[in-house]
Amino acid sequence: MTITMAWTTTTKGSTATSHRPVFPLPLLGGLAWAGAACATTHAASTPTLTAVAPATRRVGALSPDERARHVLNRLAFGPRPGDEAAVRSVGVDRWIARQLEPDSIDDRDVDSVLARFPTMSLALADAARLYARPAALRAASRSDPTPPLPMSPCADRLAPTLGRLEARADSLVLTQAERAGSRLLTDLQATKLARAVVSRRQLQEVMVDFWENHFSVYSGKGPERYLLLPFDRDVIRPHALGRFRDLLGAVAHSPAMLYYLDNWQSAAEPERPTLAQRGRGARRGINENFGRELLELHTLGVDGGYTQQDVIEVARAFTGWTIEDPERVGRFVFRPELHDAGPKRILGDSLPAGRGVEDGEAVLTLLARHPATARFIATKLVRRFVSDTPPGGLVKRAARTFRDSDGDIRAVLRTIFSSREFSSRAAYRAKIKSPFELVASALRGLGAAADTTPRTVQLVAQLGEPLYGHDAPNGYPETGAPWLGSGALLSRINLGLALAAGQVPGVAVSRWLKQVGFDREPYAQQVDAIVAELLDGPVPAELRALLQRGDATTTVGLVLGSPDFQRR
Repeated sequence: MTITMAWTTTTKGSTATSHRPVFPLPLLGGLAWAGAACATTHAASTPTLTAVAPATRRVGALSPDERARHVLNRLAFGPRPGDEAAVRSVGVDRWIARQLEPDSIDDRDVDSVLARFPTMSLALADAARLYARPAALRAASRSDPTPPLPMSPCADRLAPTLGRLEARADSLVLTQAERAGSRLLTDLQATKLARAVVSRRQLQEVMVDFWENHFSVYSGKGPERYLLLPFDRDVIRPHALGRFRDLLGAVAHSPAMLYYLDNWQSAAEPERPTLAQRGRGARRGINENFGRELLELHTLGVDGGYTQQDVIEVARAFTGWTIEDPERVGRFVFRPELHDAGPKRILGDSLPAGRGVEDGEAVLTLLARHPATARFIATKLVRRFVSDTPPGGLVKRAARTFRDSDGDIRAVLRTIFSSREFSSRAAYRAKIKSPFELVASALRGLGAAADTTPRTVQLVAQLGEPLYGHDAPNGYPETGAPWLGSGALLSRINLGLALAAGQVPGVAVSRWLKQVGFDREPYAQQVDAIVAELLDGPVPAELRALLQRGDATTTVGLVLGSPDFQRR
């Protein structure tokens, strides 16, 4: 027997009601009432992600409680138990100011989690060796086979068995090595989610997520499984709240980005002058991928005023920016024999002939200080923190701060967070959570412990957002609509029910109910208290219809799967 959920879909003016199984009933402990309650077809009782959450229908300025909830949903991945009281105690403005200085925040919980992931502290060379070991073992087995055993009277009879045993042994060694190499990525994914759940430096984690999506790198391409480790640890995290020019430079030097966008294979055209004599068999010809995405996705934006010729000139400026043996070393190097040393003209600025790595550095400085970059980055930040439709006035003020502060990311965020648009009623709970945000906020809301296995990360992937798994360089969608496909609500309901059923590591609803003091309340009071804790508002009508009978655990699951919890 299964629980079924009814929802409506509208296509070109017509409305249809569907019933599909959501979750095996036995996993919910025999809650037969839910099947009948959830099967109602009344439109008013039908959850829909497009419904407006009750809180957004209120009028006037945000109350102190709403302001606390708002900053925890925007500058953090939602509140953990006790967080709202803590924010109210220190004051919203002081809490924001502290989040903008993450080094001042004790984050021992994250330190404890990272101690369980030794791969996260590997030096690049060690990570490269771990990643390359399977290939090396295969090559060694081909070039240096094991010497044959001495012949014996029964050699002919034993040969097939010995061959199978040797093949099995080789296979086991290779499988273990391959798993170790794959663990570099799975550990990175797990720690990203674990940090989002338990870190006290929440704005730092939100900004790391923002920049890793802005500078998106696909983990499925070649050696990215190990190159993404230093990309996260040494490139994005140290610069997430610094100056944009420093962040842009770190990204441009990162082997992860140079490999993903093929710049490591870019070299001066055969007829162009270089800074050193080319060796025999040297790569020839520029690759425009990095130059194009640097302009379109990383800095100016698609409407930033550049031309195809600018793309070519930028690509020429970055010839020679490459990687030493990506599969086994993975270190950035500049090779003068591959660099186009001729003069260049980019966005009206001239770069003289005869220069080397300075060409690329000059381009990065030019782009970081360009007004179009200020506007593009400001727009994306306002979209992330305020509205899917960024208010034009706030974008202009944020872009002005970007220019006046020489790309100080903290200064731009201060402008956004102190704005009337950020604290407006229109912005309150107006954003739809991405799968990563939804899983992190649900775990935080239930006071979950960090999961040190890949299981919780798989939930994010099942909802449509595998971490580091977007194969195009434009990153995952930044607005809510693309996440609201026909199966999205069903998957999100299943997530809430799985959490309630105790199927997610680190989550225990019974423990959470005791922690927040709801475990001994009568059921009706439990419903109101659970909704107030997780949604910050009255019980929505569609939930009230489903919660006529039941228990607190199932109520938690339905609240987490409700349309209202999808908002932040």
